[in-house]
Amino acid sequence: MPMKIPEDLQNVLMPVDTFTKARRVRVPGKRLEAMRKAAREFRAQMLAGPQVRYYRSLGLVRVPYPSRYAFLNAGRIASPYVHIFNRLFIVQVDTSDGLKTLLLSPSDVDRNGETPFFSRLSHSFGKLENVGTKLIAPIENTVESALARSGIRPEQVDFISYDHLHTQDVRRWLGGDGFEPYFPNARLLVMREEWEAMQGLTPPQAEWYCPHGARGVAKDRVVVLDRDVMVGDGLALVRTPGHTMGNHSFVAHTPDGLLVTSENGVGPDSYAPLHSRVPGLARYAEDTGMEVVLNGNTLEGGLEQYISMVVEKEIAGPSPRNPDFPNIASSSELTAYWLFPGYRPSFGLGDVEFGKLQVA
Repeated sequence: MPMKIPEDLQNVLMPVDTFTKARRVRVPGKRLEAMRKAAREFRAQMLAGPQVRYYRSLGLVRVPYPSRYAFLNAGRIASPYVHIFNRLFIVQVDTSDGLKTLLLSPSDVDRNGETPFFSRLSHSFGKLENVGTKLIAPIENTVESALARSGIRPEQVDFISYDHLHTQDVRRWLGGDGFEPYFPNARLLVMREEWEAMQGLTPPQAEWYCPHGARGVAKDRVVVLDRDVMVGDGLALVRTPGHTMGNHSFVAHTPDGLLVTSENGVGPDSYAPLHSRVPGLARYAEDTGMEVVLNGNTLEGGLEQYISMVVEKEIAGPSPRNPDFPNIASSSELTAYWLFPGYRPSFGLGDVEFGKLQVA
């Protein structure tokens, strides 16, 4: 059944059909090549269209993450953890219904720590829990402070969205379960598989989801999507299942080309392992023929994740800053940290800004 766009958003969300036929190919190897071809077609379509009005990424919090998950089967450093940097993306797009402001990956850094995995890690410090948490998970910004720096008022935010909902609690932003909404006008854009999964998690999933992270959120604050969509001019939400089965990627047309964001991989090294200086990745790619290295903490769909990562790198194309790596802006990106020696990204985008923010 075709997705029904809410009536008041029909000039904002436009269905995309480029990948529909390729996703129906049953044989995995043939589906991979069909999806690769569709990704190249979609890249050409996006580049021929308008750019987003404004794009900015800001670092929020650095968090420890098991190295065995970050580079599934590929890393060769004894350090049990790497550091990943959670980022917030502020995007403004033109639509037939006027300018729209979106926050992509607006993590509630206070509630993130309630995710079972991170909660246990924090408690492992015992009496030094507060000191230990600040040491291994330093906060650079909160969503509130990042928006204050940018000049955006909470009521100006039209949509929030996450490539997936691991560690996320949306109640502070949207209201529900005793929380007053910080963003009074915002709605969540989420794929149906991801939203429905949160209503009945299995133990392997629950390890990575914030308990009750969406409890009590009003239905009219959530826009459930069944397909890829364009959000106004220059921004797409493309279904890329794997890391979770409801995963999607943000594709933003910027002056630096198409920037692709998700957490299927933990940075550009994951998408170009043959060029990576991260110990083990190039050798793994040479030995196995793997084009990409999965971020594999839950493995909800490893084969689909592999295909999705190929799609992401094909859409992104080479980075103009380092053409050995695709134009990937991971929502949780590998970063060097003294406490976890041995892992240093070969290339990373970091914080960027394009265009002029409108703060009417």
